Amino acid sequence: MATFSPAEAPAEGRAMTPRPFAVVHRRREAPGIWTLELEPVDGEPLRPLPGQFTMVYAFGIGEVALSVSGVRDGRLIHTVAAVGAVTTAICASRPGTVLGVRGPLGNSWPLERAQGSDVVVVAGGVGLAPLRGALRHLLANRGEYGELVLLYGSRSPAGVLYRAELERWRRLGMSVDVIVDAAGPEWPGQVGFVTELIPPARFDPDASVAMVCGPEIMMTHCARALLDRGIAAEDVYVSLERSMRCGTGHCGHCQLGPTLVCRDGPVYTYDRVAPALHVREL
Repeated sequence: MATFSPAEAPAEGRAMTPRPFAVVHRRREAPGIWTLELEPVDGEPLRPLPGQFTMVYAFGIGEVALSVSGVRDGRLIHTVAAVGAVTTAICASRPGTVLGVRGPLGNSWPLERAQGSDVVVVAGGVGLAPLRGALRHLLANRGEYGELVLLYGSRSPAGVLYRAELERWRRLGMSVDVIVDAAGPEWPGQVGFVTELIPPARFDPDASVAMVCGPEIMMTHCARALLDRGIAAEDVYVSLERSMRCGTGHCGHCQLGPTLVCRDGPVYTYDRVAPALHVREL
């Protein structure tokens, strides 16, 4: 099973200059969502930590911040939703296409701090992708953690990511619950919002660390539900992707209150960013 190796902060030149990466594999995960495997043209692999991101450049179109969803055999893996011109171009990149990559950038999920604790992972939609590396690490180092719980919400059954992997995680001993906002009678699972999975979930709130990723409104409601279960706000971590442009904190476009998300994040404790999450993203 793939795990992540520790990453050093990129040198200034690497942080600002895209390196060429070739698309070597492309797989459709769900409508409008694709997973791409990228291989460095110069042969030097990146070593991102779970939760870090890269800036990916579609030549002639633009650049966007993308969370890393995995690393395998030196290949960088991104799961991308086609929601704008740049991400649409990236999703359409077939094997052989060369993209520019800067990074890895940002901080990571608190996997070391969570050792010895129950770990509750709450994901919404494509928010499962930035958590995928953390989930793989937790299972690869199963003896270092307590209960492992994944609560995953999707808008529809068609949008559920990594279906085969979800089943594999269950077989490896992780508690995995999936819920969708709406579904027809053919859906055998639960229907509702992911927040509804938090009250009955099996974990010790006095000895738990939570990691949450998804739309900001979803993260806010899930964080509050986790606090209602008794997890301390400083033990609830959320991942933000607020209007990142440069990825290094120079342009200031990602400023959220006193913090610059690309420089100080994207992973924050909820108590640190809760007061600013009511500010609408521009």
